[in-house]
Amino acid sequence: MAATDLTAPLAPLTQDLLRAAKQAGADAADAIAVDGRSVSIDVRKGGLEQADRSEGLEIGLRVFVGQRQACISSSDTRPETLAAMAARAVAMAREAPEDPYAGLADSRQLAMLRSAEGLDLCDPAPETDPASLQEDARRAEAAALQVSGVTQVQSASAAYGQQAIWLAATNGFSGGYARTSRHISCVAISGEGTGMERDWCGEGRVYQSDLPAPEEVGRLAAERAVARHGARRPKTGAYPVLYDERVASGLIGHLVGAINGASIARGSSWLRDAMGEQVLPKGLSLVEDPHRRRTSASRPFDAEGLQTRARDLVADGVLQGWVLDLASARKLGMQSTANAMRGTSAPPSPGTTNWALTQGSATREELIAQMGTGLLVTSLIGSTINPNTGDYSRGASGFWVENGEIAYPVNECTIAGNLRDMLGRIIPANDARTHLAHVVPSLLVEGMTLAGD
Repeated sequence: MAATDLTAPLAPLTQDLLRAAKQAGADAADAIAVDGRSVSIDVRKGGLEQADRSEGLEIGLRVFVGQRQACISSSDTRPETLAAMAARAVAMAREAPEDPYAGLADSRQLAMLRSAEGLDLCDPAPETDPASLQEDARRAEAAALQVSGVTQVQSASAAYGQQAIWLAATNGFSGGYARTSRHISCVAISGEGTGMERDWCGEGRVYQSDLPAPEEVGRLAAERAVARHGARRPKTGAYPVLYDERVASGLIGHLVGAINGASIARGSSWLRDAMGEQVLPKGLSLVEDPHRRRTSASRPFDAEGLQTRARDLVADGVLQGWVLDLASARKLGMQSTANAMRGTSAPPSPGTTNWALTQGSATREELIAQMGTGLLVTSLIGSTINPNTGDYSRGASGFWVENGEIAYPVNECTIAGNLRDMLGRIIPANDARTHLAHVVPSLLVEGMTLAGD
């Protein structure tokens, strides 16, 4: 189904909400409508384990009475409900405290692009039927069970999702788009009893035709689980740590979170005074690009109707700016970077779309050889991070490296350091998967503290 067919019913609904808000006494308002559906199939031992289907239309209304605002949401779209929503929201706003930073965008700030045309966010192919999803999950499970050393498959799943969004406001903005998603995942187990180890593989795409074969997903999950068999605790001490590409984006994500305008405005970020300073090694840049084709986090405009565009978050290692919506920008005396995000029941807040870190020239294997003795991390659990200082501690598992080669699998260890110091000395590999929303290669960090045996 074409994206315009999915969004067409939502535009008049948001206009009805705006009219109701004005009639109820709002000075200004914006409205959002989200229509979504999803199907998920789980398979176990070749048979259907669980099937889930959800469909729903959610609407949200934000009203302003002077500098006071309130948000309200519903899944009921009857005219009498829209009128009741608007009246309740205006009554709530009149009782809310004044917020000098609240308000819609000026009409001159609004995006000219009001659709996702050219971004290929919605697969025109028919919705994937449950039988096809079940077959994909069955094939992934069967492939995993064929790998020697796998004792069982905990789960194999396939899913399809479709979502249409429309945003409108009394400042004249009205636009929307639709997106689709397809996923296959598998969790395999090696060993038995207390010696069990598990690992997984999951793949997601916007277009069904871009999705890897289920057999590839199942085989990779199984091979990862088998490789972890016999894991033990590593040595305690100061060692280099190589974050595998599967988990490396989380490390860069801590940097992205620290430059969020809401945190900066509160003064609760370990990068609050770092604008214009070196936060990554020279030669490395972190680029946000909301307009990448067939990428899950792409979008033509933000949740306040502002035009999204590519920009450097970090250029040649130097921090370039914050991630801002209108409210956080006003608090800081700056301009919004069109990074507003929102659901139906709350006001916008800053968030990022697609971002990519500069890749290096070395392969992951070359970085393993370079590190000598240390830890290759493939999985992280838990998190203790001080948002004000950047002190970092996480549970980890992966593989111990001796003399530049993988020696044995490890688990039940903790890695610790300070994010500012860690990020300042990362060495990237060249193995990032470019179809992901967050494109980050494996990252080598020298001199981290490991707590094991």
